[in-house]
Amino acid sequence: METLAGAGAMSFGRKTLPAHAETPLAAAPAAEPVSVAIRASAEQFALVRSAALGRLDPVAVANMDSAALRSAIIEAVGAVAGDQRVQLNGREQMLLADELVHDMLGLGPLEPLLADERITDIMINGPDCAFIEISGRLQKADIHFRDNAHLLAISQRIASAIGRRVDESSPLLDARLLDGSRVNIVIPPLALDGPCLSIRKFAKKRIDLARLVEFGAMSEPLSRALEVMARSRLNIVISGGTGSGKTTLLNALSRFADPSERLVTIEDAAELQLQQPHVVRMETRPANLEGAGAITQRDLVMNALRMRPDRIIIGEVRGPEAFDMLQAMNTGHDGSMSTIHANNSRDALSRIENMVLMGSLGLPAVAIRQQIVSALDAIVQVQRMRDGKRRITQITEVVGLEGDVVVLQDLFRFDYDGENRDGTLRGQFVPTGARPSFLPRLKYFGLDTLYNSVSAVGAA
Repeated sequence: METLAGAGAMSFGRKTLPAHAETPLAAAPAAEPVSVAIRASAEQFALVRSAALGRLDPVAVANMDSAALRSAIIEAVGAVAGDQRVQLNGREQMLLADELVHDMLGLGPLEPLLADERITDIMINGPDCAFIEISGRLQKADIHFRDNAHLLAISQRIASAIGRRVDESSPLLDARLLDGSRVNIVIPPLALDGPCLSIRKFAKKRIDLARLVEFGAMSEPLSRALEVMARSRLNIVISGGTGSGKTTLLNALSRFADPSERLVTIEDAAELQLQQPHVVRMETRPANLEGAGAITQRDLVMNALRMRPDRIIIGEVRGPEAFDMLQAMNTGHDGSMSTIHANNSRDALSRIENMVLMGSLGLPAVAIRQQIVSALDAIVQVQRMRDGKRRITQITEVVGLEGDVVVLQDLFRFDYDGENRDGTLRGQFVPTGARPSFLPRLKYFGLDTLYNSVSAVGAA
């Protein structure tokens, strides 16, 4: 894999001088005006690039793999540079060859960013503006596309790979890359400054609760409590903001499903990484150009009930399918899980209630809350905090209903205690000592003693 320094030297149509080849990818472009020498160098690179492409046989290129194509391009670049009297050293020739290979077989300037495992998010705001997230912090990326047409071509390549399209008639797209990374695309006329891409990268390494403990997202006792809750088939909703780590935690919790269980996953854009042997993955489908043929999450949840699932896992609840999710949890599909966007546990319940009302079922608020209380056992709140780290800030039990108010009870919480010298936040994951009402269920699975040992039940 290329280093960030090597990748940062590549930029489509705006090649930097060799002296700048060691600039880190995440470094912001220099504030000084571009010199005449740099413009001349960019023109030379563009000339070599165009002439080298003209020397390649399209029929032969179509049958080459990436390694063979790279060798052919290096040879063509060397020949053109000699003919045009452009001085390129071996490193510069290889960089230009990689650029062309990425443009012909991959996703152009995005390839170095996708190859860097430190990067978790990629945000393209037009051909000349790109940002990346590393360790929870955003920074500018030194990559460029030639123009809006080049960026649009890359966007359409992403869409066509999964049988979808993005154009003026369909300017919005939720898609995924071949490695599972989630992509959202917005193009003109909706995006005023050119096509915009937001990529949530697919983690190549499986992340479990032990890794999350290492990252500081939770404590060891809290991870053991979550393991007990997942193994006891409690119905869990993971709540949090965008990029807070909801899907990562959902993947980690799903590892504790019994291998004999049949799991059905439902997502808008498939990104879950379940590791059980018996998993059925389903994905929604948008409407065609005539406005017909759409398959929604609600359709998939209703169909999943006919597939004899043991657990139904919805990647994210965002609409009327919330009612069908509650129905599934209330009809014997214990251990089901989902995620939801909300600021805290109480807001998560309000959002679920509002999403049920979106279905225009005419149910009174009390009836909806009764469904919620009967279906849900716990809400896990996650948050990306101001130091860039993602942490579990709250585990809340859904206790019951008093009148028309849902009663909640915190089982664990994160107590903020200050800031370290390196800017990271300091705090403790504290068990409240509250006795959960689902303790008899834990006893049924033989896990009550383990839960008591890590949650200090009865101490409060």
